[in-house]
Amino acid sequence: MIGADEQGDIRRLCERMLDENWRQGLRREDGLPFGYTCPSPGHYPWQWYWDSCFAAIAWRHVDPARSRVELGSLLGAARADGFIGHTVFWNTPLHGLRRHTYNVVGDHPLMTSSIQPPLLAWAWLIAVGDPRSEPRIGAQVDWLERNRDLDGDGLIWIVQPDESGLDASPQFDPVWRSRAHSRPGFVTLVHRNRRLRYDARRILAGGGPVCCEVATNVLYALSRLALGRSSLTPAIVERMYDEASGLFAPLARPHPDGRIPVTWTALAPLALPDLPEPIGHRLVEQHLLDPARFWLPAGLPSVAADEPSFQRDDAGPWRQHRYWRGPMWVNATWLVWLGLRRLGYLEQADVLATRTAAAISRSGLREYYDPYDGVGMGQAQFAWSALILEMLDPAPHSRHATLKAWIPTAQTPSGSSS
Repeated sequence: MIGADEQGDIRRLCERMLDENWRQGLRREDGLPFGYTCPSPGHYPWQWYWDSCFAAIAWRHVDPARSRVELGSLLGAARADGFIGHTVFWNTPLHGLRRHTYNVVGDHPLMTSSIQPPLLAWAWLIAVGDPRSEPRIGAQVDWLERNRDLDGDGLIWIVQPDESGLDASPQFDPVWRSRAHSRPGFVTLVHRNRRLRYDARRILAGGGPVCCEVATNVLYALSRLALGRSSLTPAIVERMYDEASGLFAPLARPHPDGRIPVTWTALAPLALPDLPEPIGHRLVEQHLLDPARFWLPAGLPSVAADEPSFQRDDAGPWRQHRYWRGPMWVNATWLVWLGLRRLGYLEQADVLATRTAAAISRSGLREYYDPYDGVGMGQAQFAWSALILEMLDPAPHSRHATLKAWIPTAQTPSGSSS
């Protein structure tokens, strides 16, 4: 269990970091006001879509008004057709080598032309209120339905590994092969997709690859539920659940070149409030609680520890190879923790929260952590690691805790508005 003194120290650490990472101003081009939490000072100066959603959820424990400003800034950056990019640059222009590796179209982009996991509506529900009261939130989901649902079943597809937010995860190695995020050919993928303007149908027609990724669709499904739209959980189960292994796995076109490694995303559907309980219990008891795979001493690894692609701090010659290739990330841990609590594994949820808090107490709010000893890695002062505040305060007032009951019972067919 987490002691009161340790909880107080962590809360103060989170409050200080969130305040120091806060950026606000007026956009030079049109005077549009903005305010957001940069993921980490220096290396991550801009507003990243899913980072901001997680930061807004953390802000509700510190200053709820900033939750609304944070998410409102994403909406302020939205195009007229509802699209919101992976990264919004505001008054810090894209420069240096990032001009060659970021997913931008045009000479002076205000944001990228790629997406990130679309959890804005769900974050709004948790941190602000009813997302149906803000039409621009529904407009983003409408854009995704029109442009990224390639099969008409509601599930969305990504055109690059980083659209999942999971960048160099080994689950993408068999899909993008030499052009995966951790490999030199990634730059050629970026430039090909720039030419095709990140149009998923054009990219698929040109040979792909495109990927229907599990965690991306889980977060999208949560946003649809928050808007009162039909559940995507049946489609996620039907298309991505493997009964033989009891795990979820991504889809890809063309078919992946080899076996897809087991990563934390195989467990991500635990966050769905309407995941069938037998599947949830199997995910927990057969996989999550296995000490040789996911139930490691200091936290949830981003890759199953018995996978050949699992890496720790000292593995690999290039630092970026560790991104999502083994270390524990707090946002992934929180999503799995939600599932543990929903399914009644309260003792195990407390253990996971305690291990995560111990890593933060040891190393501060880092980008990711070694799942064996809790040593912090990556960038310091990392914003979404403040999600530990959610795990320290599992009170029933959380709107996610009652999401299934909150959603209207009358829902429309998959792919259409309520």
